[in-house]
Amino acid sequence: MAYFIVRDFVAIALFAALWGILNATLAPIIFNMFGIPVFCDMIGFMSLILAVWWVRKLGTASVVGIVATIINFIFRPGATHFLGFTAASVVFDLLIWIFRYNNCFEKRFVGAVFLIIASVVSAAVAGFIIGTFFMATPQLAKWGGVLGWVVLHMAGGVVGWLLGFILVVSLESRGLRKVWGKT
Repeated sequence: MAYFIVRDFVAIALFAALWGILNATLAPIIFNMFGIPVFCDMIGFMSLILAVWWVRKLGTASVVGIVATIINFIFRPGATHFLGFTAASVVFDLLIWIFRYNNCFEKRFVGAVFLIIASVVSAAVAGFIIGTFFMATPQLAKWGGVLGWVVLHMAGGVVGWLLGFILVVSLESRGLRKVWGKT
């Protein structure tokens, strides 16, 4: 039997497309308006949480991140900074796997704590990679260097966690996972 089934691929494609398209279209506008990366992290970690909640298999977040990166590069070939988010999705994948899917999604309080840890740590990884390798020095200096950039990404990870967690709780309260035969 295949590791990912068709339903898994559909969820991965859906959430990767959501992240990739929004990042390629709206994120640059919002970043140019405010100069902070919160929107990029917000849509990224919201998408990762929803995908991993639906599929619950190791590799889900990594594949979502890779597909979102490909989509992003199709629309914005010069946006190499997105590679930081690709790495962050792998870190997120591994952390959620270490924390165990049932702990993250079946136990409300413990799950909320594990998901915020995974989101914030992964966002910090993205911020560090982007700040170290892809940001211009004047932009970094404006926010306190690489450390400041990491903190901004971590804030975006918190917002993404909040949206993702609220959506998971809302969808579960409406019985969505039971409709598809998963509990």
